[in-house]
Amino acid sequence: MNDDKSLDELKSQLLKIHHLKDACAVLSWDQETYMPSGGGSARAEQIATLQTLAHDALISSETEKLLGAWVDLPTGHLLEKTQTALLDSSQALIREVWRNFHHAKKLPSDFVNTLERECSLAQQVWIDARKKNDFFAFLPNLRTIVSLKVEETDYLGYTDSPYDALLDEYEPGSTVATLKPQFSTLRPRLVSLLHQVLEASIKPNQALLTQSFDKTKQIEFGELVLKAMGYRFDHGRLDQSAHPFTTSFHPNDVRVTTRVFEKDVQSCLFSCIHEGGHGLYEQGLLPEHYGTPLGEAVSLGIHESQSRLWENAVGRSRSFWKHFFPLAQETFPEQLRDVAFDDFYLAINHVQPSLVRVEADELTYNLHVMVRFEIELDLIEGRIHVEDLPEIWNEKMQAYLDITPNSDTNGVLQDVHWSFGAFGYFPTYTLGNLYASMFYDQAKQDIPNLEHGIAEGNMLPLKEWLNQHVHRWGRQYPPEELIRRVTGQDISPEPFLNYLEVKFKELYGINELNSM
Repeated sequence: MNDDKSLDELKSQLLKIHHLKDACAVLSWDQETYMPSGGGSARAEQIATLQTLAHDALISSETEKLLGAWVDLPTGHLLEKTQTALLDSSQALIREVWRNFHHAKKLPSDFVNTLERECSLAQQVWIDARKKNDFFAFLPNLRTIVSLKVEETDYLGYTDSPYDALLDEYEPGSTVATLKPQFSTLRPRLVSLLHQVLEASIKPNQALLTQSFDKTKQIEFGELVLKAMGYRFDHGRLDQSAHPFTTSFHPNDVRVTTRVFEKDVQSCLFSCIHEGGHGLYEQGLLPEHYGTPLGEAVSLGIHESQSRLWENAVGRSRSFWKHFFPLAQETFPEQLRDVAFDDFYLAINHVQPSLVRVEADELTYNLHVMVRFEIELDLIEGRIHVEDLPEIWNEKMQAYLDITPNSDTNGVLQDVHWSFGAFGYFPTYTLGNLYASMFYDQAKQDIPNLEHGIAEGNMLPLKEWLNQHVHRWGRQYPPEELIRRVTGQDISPEPFLNYLEVKFKELYGINELNSM
């Protein structure tokens, strides 16, 4: 068999596996958007069957044979012929396929089937429990999922913490040992800046954003912004769900969701922008690599950098609102016609400890993430019990944000992640913020008059820059290497902290004398 044919056959096998996963993604998207509540049990079985088929195909003897032609299967080391016969991109493809294969090979098929079924069932229970503010209705499902995730760490193996095995699935190369120093650097400066902002004499009029805003018009305005960002509606759509999310079946079919509250105009808009950032990443992956790791996002931290960059660095910027505030006034004349620009801009950047992560401001957001990271770590390492989570959650929220949830709906039940087994996911949100600042700083250097263009409503140069420097590479480069290639720097919290300190000290009239 010649080398070209062998590689093509491997890609063909990967494509079949991807089709199964895409079918699961369609079913999951429908489950979160349009599926009737009574369909939960049947849907769980459907998803579990397809995920198991995909898993079995990945670890099959056929895949093993095709992959083994290029890589030493026990170690993952590329064979000599691979290093000489294949381009760097194809070598990266082989490396990442082996990573998927090696990971999947450790998980028994019956375990995969059980985990997928339990997570699909749990998502339906979580939705109902959240509506009813009933944590204990969700408790049996959550207890089962935590037990299964601990079992998964045993299958996968780890060196230091079992949490590392789960974290690596979402952010390759990241560990508890690398995260803790980042969080230790962030926490004191975030808390210090938060106290300065709360003590400042300038107080935003948050009531401007909590008037009654027509829900249909909110969706229309969100669509307007998404189009300006370059999100292609001929390759995507916008729907509503209990928890905003993005899913992709192909670069030509990428779907985002939002949620709408009549008296909180920010929720719909910033969910649209945030998920739009994710959507642009998925639409920016190269179609010719579809079905292979080169056609997939490299990590959730990098993925989150795209959503946070658009939501915050762009969507909460003065430049953005110079263009979109007049349009918002036209859309909501009764609410915004007589509002001054500076008052609106300050309200959009209001800083206040709050209960819900997805509604949190830029400054307090990462404190929400730290609460979740610490709880997850303690759960997986066996220091706390699932039934104690509401109390533990409330205690940590009080300690970190000086606020105690008024309900489990706004507390321990607010995030969907645990219901689908996504332990190890939350830290990628903070990593995404760090990456976003580094990317945006570089974009401002590379794109002449970037912010002036945004102020005129032209955001396409930024979208195209991200397509070129981040999106198109897929998984060719690991996260740390991608950051270094784009910015010339190693990952650091300093650009993000500097961004926050400059922005909020100016916005709230905090000078160095007052902050000492």
